[in-house]
Amino acid sequence: MEINDNDNPEHWGFLAVQKTLKDHGQLDKYTCASGITPSGVIHIGNVREYITVDIVKRAFLYSNLNVRHIHSWDDNDVFRKVPKNMPQPEMLEKHLRMCIVDVPDPYGVCGCYAMKHIKDLEESVKRIGINPEFLYQCEKYRNCEYAEQINHALKNTNKIIEILNRYKSEDLGEGWLPISLFCNSCKKDTIDVLKYTKDYHVYYECKCGHKEEIDFRKVGIVKLKWRIDWPMRWAYEKVNFEPGGRDHSSAGGSYDTGKDISREVWNHVPPTYILYEFIKIKGATKKISSSSGNVITLSDCLEVYEPEVMRYIFAGTRPEAEFEISFDTDVIKIYEDYDKCERAYYGVEEASKPEKEKWNYIFSQVEENIEKIPKEMATQVGFRHITTMLQINELNEEKTLNFFKNKMEGINEEKLKVRIKCAKNWLEKYADEQFKFSVLKTKVNLSEFSELEQNVLRKLKEKIEISENEEELTSNLFEIPKETGMNPKDFFKLCYKVIINKERGPKLASFIWEVGKNKVLNILDF
Repeated sequence: MEINDNDNPEHWGFLAVQKTLKDHGQLDKYTCASGITPSGVIHIGNVREYITVDIVKRAFLYSNLNVRHIHSWDDNDVFRKVPKNMPQPEMLEKHLRMCIVDVPDPYGVCGCYAMKHIKDLEESVKRIGINPEFLYQCEKYRNCEYAEQINHALKNTNKIIEILNRYKSEDLGEGWLPISLFCNSCKKDTIDVLKYTKDYHVYYECKCGHKEEIDFRKVGIVKLKWRIDWPMRWAYEKVNFEPGGRDHSSAGGSYDTGKDISREVWNHVPPTYILYEFIKIKGATKKISSSSGNVITLSDCLEVYEPEVMRYIFAGTRPEAEFEISFDTDVIKIYEDYDKCERAYYGVEEASKPEKEKWNYIFSQVEENIEKIPKEMATQVGFRHITTMLQINELNEEKTLNFFKNKMEGINEEKLKVRIKCAKNWLEKYADEQFKFSVLKTKVNLSEFSELEQNVLRKLKEKIEISENEEELTSNLFEIPKETGMNPKDFFKLCYKVIINKERGPKLASFIWEVGKNKVLNILDF
């Protein structure tokens, strides 16, 4: 689908495309890049980079431009610290300073520590419609794919030092090189002596006592340091767009030095860059961090948020805006916001910013092909309504699904199954106790109530018996306080107490009707 002037897209994804076109001009294909180091459990904050790039990639597609999304796994990094809450910490401790692909998987599931975290996320992002071209940096380095680039960097060591020193308060020391390496013997990066001896050759001495000279066209143990590695890969992969977190975006940070190295060493226009902010977990006092063990993963979020709603949270928030992932009653509001956005997209409800809502909805879909988005809106089933019906049906998903199938037409059954599962997970793991309920099975004992309350309960039973539909029941219920003289607030508290043993609950008439007249009358069988 090509964007024309009349569309006037307001979405931040298109603004990123416009900026990239300005920076790089017209190209046959644009490359958008993301990257994560799998040194610990990959949390939802890391995933913001993934989703940001995926949305910009889609904005390129919707602008009728060729684009690819590459995702680099920086799995050639050093294992510096054992994250908290990790199994077998003593075993992991023995592997510090090794490459993270040489550290065993403490879960015993994958071949190595890094791959466990990689596979967990690769499987999760597929569920939200992200399918990048995965690049594994350890594989590339060990296959000596970057040998020419490493040699080029070593030849330009003085230029790199001059660039880095522009941003440092103290100049780099004599003998500094833009590389590091893992010892061929102990596999650690504990190198005492490192020298560039001639083209494609380095000599090193390790703390373990091992020393040798290698040709890094044949032995893949040398790697570029991060601030040189990043711009090298921009040039190597011809990257045109890549976002970064606040840690890379500060003055003099890795993006500032990277863009200079990109231009002056690799002769490549640095990628268009946008900062994305941190994500917080509502109610948490600490920043999300893999090393601290304070993590919420994408998989955790997808237990509560269906894929489209998960994407909507990110699509509807500019990358530079900090926000919180919520697991409290805000979950209901977020689902309601998404449903409202969907109604605006289909023209069922008027939107204050139609273009913005249109693209928020499109970017929220797992399917990236706009032509495959259904032409008509499926019947919506609200998250709050589902939580009520689940609890009425004692958390039975099939019974809850059948209730809505029998009551409503035009439902997307597969999507409803996902939403029901998410609602059940939320009720079981996160919902406040005040929100939870179960319909009582014990009959009311009138002797436990005051004379006024007994009179009200008799009236309640009578009104339920004579009501033939929900609307009639609503009207009849409101008559009870007038007929008995009970305060309306006390009336509703009494009703909820005898039905679910709570002081409040869902809208009473609808609730009674959905529980079923006979079931409630059985409670009132006195």
